[in-house]
Amino acid sequence: MRGLSSDRYARAVASIDAANAADPTVVVVAGVPQPLAQAHGRLASAWVARLLDPAPDTALLAARAHHLRRWVVPRASYPADRPGYLRWRRDQKARHAVEVAELLDEAGYGPTDIARVQASIRREGLGTDAETQAVEDAACLVFLETQLAEVSTRLDRSHLCEVIRKTARKMSPAGLALVAEVPLGPAERALLAEALDG
Repeated sequence: MRGLSSDRYARAVASIDAANAADPTVVVVAGVPQPLAQAHGRLASAWVARLLDPAPDTALLAARAHHLRRWVVPRASYPADRPGYLRWRRDQKARHAVEVAELLDEAGYGPTDIARVQASIRREGLGTDAETQAVEDAACLVFLETQLAEVSTRLDRSHLCEVIRKTARKMSPAGLALVAEVPLGPAERALLAEALDG
């Protein structure tokens, strides 16, 4: 049975979405304003459902919770340099994995499934584990869909192209194939083409 039809899956999704509903940062997706972390979870799980067929509960839930209450620890609370950014991201993944365990336990998932979700959120086995890679692909696709336009206003073009290339290097061929389906404006689409050319 696919995860989308299970009662415990529905309970877990409701809990994750409720936790992410408090995100004070709002993003507009398909014309609808919504909390950023909640939007990221919903979009990422939809991409995972495209990348894995059938997509197991564990992969869908890891995608849904990959930015679980991310705003609680702001990026600005770490040094502004690249090592500070990487440490913030690593610490966030670890925190998301800890916090999702309680929600999944309350929804009825056992230790094995919870550990599987946590591993994907922490990106363990990236490049070799199908579920973890699908979660990473989904997170990258969501970044392009919801943040590329805003980031392009803050970074010079050469730096932005390098950010896009680094994002693409983390993705699988299947994930990269879906980049063409990400809803983007003409300027962002041209930027992607420039960054990924060749």
